[in-house]
Amino acid sequence: MLSALVFFSLVGAVAGVIAGLFGIGGGVVIVPALIVALNQQGVDSVVVVHLAIGTSLAIITVTGASSAFGHWKKGAVAFDLLRRMLPGLMFGAVLGGLIADQLPAELLERYFGVFMLLLAFRMLFSKPPKAGQQPVGLPAMFGAGGLIGTVSALFGIGGGVLNVPWLARNGASMARAIGTSAACGLPIAAVGAGTFVLTGQGQSTLPAYSSGYLYWPAFVGIALFSVPCARLGVRLAHYLSPQLLKRLFALLMLLVGFKLII
Repeated sequence: MLSALVFFSLVGAVAGVIAGLFGIGGGVVIVPALIVALNQQGVDSVVVVHLAIGTSLAIITVTGASSAFGHWKKGAVAFDLLRRMLPGLMFGAVLGGLIADQLPAELLERYFGVFMLLLAFRMLFSKPPKAGQQPVGLPAMFGAGGLIGTVSALFGIGGGVLNVPWLARNGASMARAIGTSAACGLPIAAVGAGTFVLTGQGQSTLPAYSSGYLYWPAFVGIALFSVPCARLGVRLAHYLSPQLLKRLFALLMLLVGFKLII
């Protein structure tokens, strides 16, 4: 148990530095790191990807709370938009977890690889989101929240890459879009993680110290070290140009995406 905690603490440190260095965190960094780490630990390949995603969502619940609280203190959370999106986000988080449970590990891993490739291309070629004036109606908010929640829970991410453009188009300034996105990530992660815990019950090949698709040694080790190491990554980022960082991270996601597909 102690050796596993040390191992995952190292994973958390590396994931934290990368997240802080490239200005993006959550499952985009943690899930691939966990897949590699769990395979190295000799965990059954049938449950590796599901464990990585479920554990990533649980970690985001903890680390995302700190981020959301910081944005809230600065007045950067648009609660009106958050309330409009919340039902769809929670519904989508449950749906994403249920869909993941029905997918074989190999197929889910490839889907995640494709998702990484799409994110990489978006980072390389997308333009800043256009600012909107008024939020859309509740049905559209529910639909968007449902889609964002489903994709986020399915791939174990907080949803920032999807939430920020949508919130910006619905009247939020960029600062409030980022802050509100952090708050949106909490219900996605919490409900998604709970769904993965429930759907993983009864899996005979899960490693010890697991609660469904939540692996506690990885959760503790990564959660403890990813946050302080992310701060180190942020400091390192100040020595490199933003454009260079963007391209380097896109290249990293391309490599990881191709590796997961192949």
